[in-house]
Amino acid sequence: MKRNTRALSGLAALALLVPLGISVPASADMSSYTLYAPKEMLAKYPYPFTGTVAPAFTPTAAAKGLTATPDVGPVGTPFVVAGTGLAANATVTLVWSTKEAGWNAEVDPTTVNYRGVSYRPLNVVMGTVTTDANGAFSFATNAPDDFGLAHDIYALVNGAVVGKGGYEIARSVSISPTSGPIGTPITITYSGLGASLYTSGAAINYDNKYAGEMLSLWNRGHGTATIIASGRPGKHYISVQDAIGIQYMNILQAPVPNAVGATKVFTVTKDAGLVKPYITWPDDVTPTADARTTFVANAIDPSASKAVATATPARGPVLSKTHLKVSGLPTDGSVDLKFSTVVGSRVDCPNGSTSCWKFNGIALGTGTVTGGNLEQDVTIPDNLGGYHVIQVLQGGKLLAQVPFYVMESIEVFKDAKGKQIGLGVATADLSLAHLPAGVGTPTYTFKQGQAFTISMRGVGWTQMDNTLNVTYDNSHIGYGCGFNSNGYMAIHLVATGEPGTHTIDLYPNLYSANPSFKDTQYGMLPLLSGGHDSPALALGYKVPSIHFTIRVVADTPAKKAMKKAHKK
Repeated sequence: MKRNTRALSGLAALALLVPLGISVPASADMSSYTLYAPKEMLAKYPYPFTGTVAPAFTPTAAAKGLTATPDVGPVGTPFVVAGTGLAANATVTLVWSTKEAGWNAEVDPTTVNYRGVSYRPLNVVMGTVTTDANGAFSFATNAPDDFGLAHDIYALVNGAVVGKGGYEIARSVSISPTSGPIGTPITITYSGLGASLYTSGAAINYDNKYAGEMLSLWNRGHGTATIIASGRPGKHYISVQDAIGIQYMNILQAPVPNAVGATKVFTVTKDAGLVKPYITWPDDVTPTADARTTFVANAIDPSASKAVATATPARGPVLSKTHLKVSGLPTDGSVDLKFSTVVGSRVDCPNGSTSCWKFNGIALGTGTVTGGNLEQDVTIPDNLGGYHVIQVLQGGKLLAQVPFYVMESIEVFKDAKGKQIGLGVATADLSLAHLPAGVGTPTYTFKQGQAFTISMRGVGWTQMDNTLNVTYDNSHIGYGCGFNSNGYMAIHLVATGEPGTHTIDLYPNLYSANPSFKDTQYGMLPLLSGGHDSPALALGYKVPSIHFTIRVVADTPAKKAMKKAHKK
């Protein structure tokens, strides 16, 4: 069996990644961002009603007199806003009070940090009406697909508040499909999630096992997540309840007792056997921040080079190729090509420090500049995932640079002839030590109690992408990290449960252990909604969900007796 083998311990990594003179600042400036919905998400989940932000106004405590009938209901419920006692034949603007939610993050060339979430007030025009001769009006509408719980409704005449009422968006939960074999993707929709710490998140439990968390910041309360059907044929219970990561189990006694979810039934119809390992990629969105790790904006002296570089494609897995094209180079001749990266670890690192890892470069060979132009294919090193920079240097001077995003990929196992014989899953063999991290023979079938591994490449080092959370049959069991091993992650598990097909899923994780900050309550857990609602997406990261199945077979009493006799 062939495998990409290389030294993976910290010391070996340092030996392999000899510093190659990458240009970095003496002390990088950290940029802070509040990352609101990218344009693609805002188009899918727009501001409610007209979508027009209302002009600023001053609410008054004395304002009242508006009624909503009914005044509570789930998304889509018809209701009527009515007002009386106003001026006759007046033009009234109705305003819906809501919020806008964003993710907080910090970025510099060395790393990306997760810093929690933010909410800001938002007032949206519902519509305009004209009062009748008696100063009354009636406005029929439907509960919008917006954040849940109570919303103030204001009536404005010439910008002044003349009335106030309210409407409460109730919660609703649905799943689709409601039945299917083991391995079926189940989409869970939770409408009416709120815009505050205790109401914006939900925990998803599968047969009382914690599968992960769902958030709905960019989706404006319309939470969606996908899990994979597991367990023996029959009924299984999916519980969706409000949570700050994990379920708030007595929320009926909380200050927000209406923030309750529901339990739905999914019927596993049969065990249809193994499903080939696959990756579910996040939605394609336009990043709202352009900061990139290992990229230093002022690293090139403009008087020395105004070259422009592109890499096509601009993202791909390790060992893939990209076409580097550079124009406007100041001189012809040979140039050095290098791949910027970092090396180090978060273990035993002082909190908040980035001195535990340092910039290093990997040589990509040389190129020849003719007429100020350079054009050639470059192979991406087997290294950390996330954002890196391909650099063009001559005589130690940086002439051009272009970011490249390394995507995560499932380890491919091949035989001696180069034929693929497995994806990601193999027996565990601790005798192999760190080469390659205890991974043995590729197979998808294991005896009860047998140790096995799942391997990935291109795992990153920032708090957006240096870890993946692991679930076994929709039960969260831990996480794996790829930083110290330069992007290679081999996690160890034990085959358990009844004979048959079992599911293992890897999900995005907002790492918040080191450095750690306050108000990062959603960190360190499977982010089941991370494919469309995550700070990583707004920064250009595409951290996927990865899905595996294994076949567990019984370790029969006869075989156990033979093993016992053999040991004697």
